[in-house]
Amino acid sequence: MEAESNNHLPPIPGKRYFTIGETSELCGVKAHVLRYWEQEFSQLKPVKRRGNRRYYQRKDVILIRQIRALLYDEGFTIGGARQKLSSNESKSDITQSQQIIKQLRIELEEVSKILRN
Repeated sequence: MEAESNNHLPPIPGKRYFTIGETSELCGVKAHVLRYWEQEFSQLKPVKRRGNRRYYQRKDVILIRQIRALLYDEGFTIGGARQKLSSNESKSDITQSQQIIKQLRIELEEVSKILRN
């Protein structure tokens, strides 16, 4: 997949859990990249169920989008991105909150359009 900005990624649906395939599509990275990032970033820990199937939560999807932005858009190395995420955990919480608010705004605008029709 091309390295596109996070602004062009689809909105995150209001589900509790996402499969690795769904997460891959939502974040614009392939499944094997997600599995690799789990090894490299200690903050990324999807829930594993039957047969070691991964289920990502909304916070995981937001974190993956942050990692993707650091690596693909800002040009960080894996080590640099890991360091940036660990040193900015409180800032990361603020960024995650901002991303959640932005996502909610998009979803509310979509609902508003549907209700107008």
